[in-house]
Amino acid sequence: MQESPASFKDIDRQVSKEDPELTARPRRMWRDIWDGVLRMGLGEAALRLGSGLASVVMILLVVWVMRNFYLQGQMRSISGSAQAAPLAEPTPVIAVNLNAPAALSAGGVERLTLLHTNIPAKPRSSVTQYEVQKGDTIFGIAQKFNLRPETILWGNYYILADDPHRLTPGQMLNILPVDGVYYEWHSGDGLNGVAAFYGVTPDAILNWPGNQLNVETLGDLANPNIEPGTWLVVPGGRREFISWSAPRITRSDPAVASIMGPGACGAIMDGPVGGGTFIWPSVERYLSGYDYAPETNHYGIDIAGSSGNAIYAADSGVVVYAGWNDWGYGNVIVIDHGNGWQTLYAHLDSLTVGCGSPVTQGDLIGGMGSTGNSSGPHLHFEMLSDEYGKVNPWNFLQ
Repeated sequence: MQESPASFKDIDRQVSKEDPELTARPRRMWRDIWDGVLRMGLGEAALRLGSGLASVVMILLVVWVMRNFYLQGQMRSISGSAQAAPLAEPTPVIAVNLNAPAALSAGGVERLTLLHTNIPAKPRSSVTQYEVQKGDTIFGIAQKFNLRPETILWGNYYILADDPHRLTPGQMLNILPVDGVYYEWHSGDGLNGVAAFYGVTPDAILNWPGNQLNVETLGDLANPNIEPGTWLVVPGGRREFISWSAPRITRSDPAVASIMGPGACGAIMDGPVGGGTFIWPSVERYLSGYDYAPETNHYGIDIAGSSGNAIYAADSGVVVYAGWNDWGYGNVIVIDHGNGWQTLYAHLDSLTVGCGSPVTQGDLIGGMGSTGNSSGPHLHFEMLSDEYGKVNPWNFLQ
């Protein structure tokens, strides 16, 4: 039997000694391949690819080692040391002091335990009373009760007569619970007619709890069983204001103003015609009371000043009203400018012109005062156009 060589290494040595060409041939082959790669300019790309493959191989090797050796050994250690859980003990009872603040968590925000409930105020359904204070205005009172300013006027016609200048301290005003109108029932009224006049449905009046109307005993809506003198809230109701301002007074028909008071004029000779531009009618240029506000039936501006301050003609024209006004404006001058415009100057202390007087823009026509329904010296100034109606003077005065 032939003896086997001592080891494979001995065989390799023996082969290498016998034929060195056999060991050098593989190295030359790989070197030739690499040289070819370099000649093609792919050496850097090949190195990057090789590095990436080596990284992937290393990651896969680490994962395999962790899965087969480390994690399995840890699980065996845990399972080998598992013990039975102790039996649960009874939950201790802790006394709670309801009067002490309770913390939500350690270091958290503390909350006080509230033993009462806040109940929001119920909406009003009945009319309340308010005494006018010094400095009050229709706008201020309306804002105080979250109402529109016209609701204050519509709820107090017999007191204010749709005129915000009639507001005086000490008056007791009706304050409606909602925006709308306060109406006094008269004999012969029909619920359908009253509702239609104020722009609402009969149900709006019937269903308002403060009116306390019983549908079962009301009878025919055209002639309902409502006692005359009963005051009803008309929720959402609206109506036109009764205007206490001057009507359109022309130099050709000044007598139309006879209903305003003794300041109305008779026949007037023709006079100057205005140029259509208007200057400021007084020496002060800020308000002392109401601004132009149709929602409060105030179609002019109240210009501040002191008693006796000069009042000027805003444009040229002819005086068509000069004297006392019975509707609360005191001493009034109205100028017809002959071009479709007229201007009004109210609450004057004195007048320097009379009926039919021709005036030029800037002429002195009177002195500021506080006559009529006025809370202090000021000029109530209005502008009326045949084309635009009662306009905001701020948009036209220079």
